[in-house]
Amino acid sequence: MAQYTPPLRDLQFVMHELLNVEAELRKLPPHADIDAETIDQVVEEMGKFCSRVLFPLNHSGDREGCHYDPATQAVTTPKGYKEAYQQYIEAGWPSLACDPEFGGQGLPHVMSSVMLEMLNSANQAWTMYPGLSHGAYACLRAHGTPEQKAFYLPRLIAGEWMGTMCLTEPHCGTDLGLLRSKAEPQADGSYRISGAKIFISAGEHDMAANIVHLVLARLPDAPAGTRGISLFLVPKFLPDANGNPGARNAISCGAIEEKMGIHGNATCQMNLDGATGWIIGEPHKGLNAMFVMMNEARLGVGLQSLGLTEVAYQNAVAYARERIQMRSLSGAKAPEQAADPIIVHPDVRRMLLTARAYAEGGRAFTTFVSLQADLETKHPDAAVREEAADLLALLTPIVKAFLTDNGWVATSEALQVFGGHGYIAENGMEQYVRDARINMIYEGTNTIQSLDLLARKILMDGGAKLQKFGARVQAFIAENAGDESMKEFIEPLAELGDKLTKLTMELGMKAMQNPDEAGAAAVPYLRVAGHLVYAWLFARMAKIALEKQGSGDAFYKAKLATARFYYARLLPETAMLIRQARSGAACLIDLEAELF
Repeated sequence: MAQYTPPLRDLQFVMHELLNVEAELRKLPPHADIDAETIDQVVEEMGKFCSRVLFPLNHSGDREGCHYDPATQAVTTPKGYKEAYQQYIEAGWPSLACDPEFGGQGLPHVMSSVMLEMLNSANQAWTMYPGLSHGAYACLRAHGTPEQKAFYLPRLIAGEWMGTMCLTEPHCGTDLGLLRSKAEPQADGSYRISGAKIFISAGEHDMAANIVHLVLARLPDAPAGTRGISLFLVPKFLPDANGNPGARNAISCGAIEEKMGIHGNATCQMNLDGATGWIIGEPHKGLNAMFVMMNEARLGVGLQSLGLTEVAYQNAVAYARERIQMRSLSGAKAPEQAADPIIVHPDVRRMLLTARAYAEGGRAFTTFVSLQADLETKHPDAAVREEAADLLALLTPIVKAFLTDNGWVATSEALQVFGGHGYIAENGMEQYVRDARINMIYEGTNTIQSLDLLARKILMDGGAKLQKFGARVQAFIAENAGDESMKEFIEPLAELGDKLTKLTMELGMKAMQNPDEAGAAAVPYLRVAGHLVYAWLFARMAKIALEKQGSGDAFYKAKLATARFYYARLLPETAMLIRQARSGAACLIDLEAELF
């Protein structure tokens, strides 16, 4: 029987011992009075909702899936989804980190990040519905008119209405410059929008009274490519004079996709046949406005895979403790039984520790990144805000790609622990693998994230953002260089930092001569950068564990062991990755396309 227990102890360790979020948040005027006890209480209550309400719907929702009625073009979500969402909004969870001006609670982004991890562990498919709404909220808050904000934001924040983003079309995926949807201006200031969108998560469902679609389309005079894209607000139901859902707009679901995973989320083909919409932001600047929602989504997808990594790990550990197979190579560990629990076998431990390390590293990473979001928007010092913004820009593609790559590995290893029983649906492990696979694809494939990191976030500014992060790593190295107990962490961390610096300079020079060199190196480069982030965080966590291991708390012993495993077994991947990144484009480009 599958299980999920919110990892409250590790969440508290990351927030209070590693990142000291209480002190950091109190530097921000909106959070001057916040305290660790309040943070922990909120996180604990969310954990109860996740484990008691959402998690029991995960397996059943996957087996049932969503139902599409061609006659009415309506989508019904799995049994229990709608009721769980009502509990979610009644508890005020949609408004947690939203602007109080529009009805939000104004709590820190850091708490929203922690909440999303647990939600995704409990039920990724369900969590995508409110998750997309928060992205729509963020986009409208940044680029909507005062009237749009005043009308739509309170409803989105309260969870009464939900949101989506409608980008992809049948002939174009990531290359949005190819999109064909058209927006015709009307005399009353609205637009008539026509086109076809595909792969629209939560595009149609029965969980909220209205759905606010954010749609990319072209105006009649739009230039070609991405410079000619505008963003429009297109509600499912046009609001009436009282602000309630009124007449049905001309946007409808033509079908829902039959997918490999996330069956509980409706992935829709959406048709717009002269649907009424209103422009968001400036004409032809829609992609810039949509980037707010896309960046929210990239961080959210990283948290999806973190959540799956954690829940897959928990279930694999529980199984490994109970399943008996063979004897330990070093002698019987449970002589009273016919065989030993498989957790005694070295390679089972490798698989478990891989998932554990990727969960703990990802948790530290996403919490650190979400803290930068708080600093960027709320710190009184402009220099601090600027550095936080640069770090957030640099690390966002790493969160999306590195965590989702790791989530695929971790869920696969967790399934392997179960052996043949992992391949059977009733144990739930195969669902985590299926659900994890999409996270590497949508919201920009991991290759796109890698190109964004190397070409745009690093080479375009001469490595300035990377240097800001590197300065933090170097400061930690210098601070602990004389500590013999930290030598096993400091030396590999320093070595990797030097190697990444040299690799970056080398790739920058090669890309100036041939841009394909950046494309060939980008994917392994991002993983090297991701490992540098994890190595820095694990070294910091190891330092705390070393200082507190004398307390007798087994938590610190386990934290230190996980850090040592990460350095011994996962970090060495960087040697191979660096060689791959240096291998150049020729071995990829020289073979003519017709010979494939």
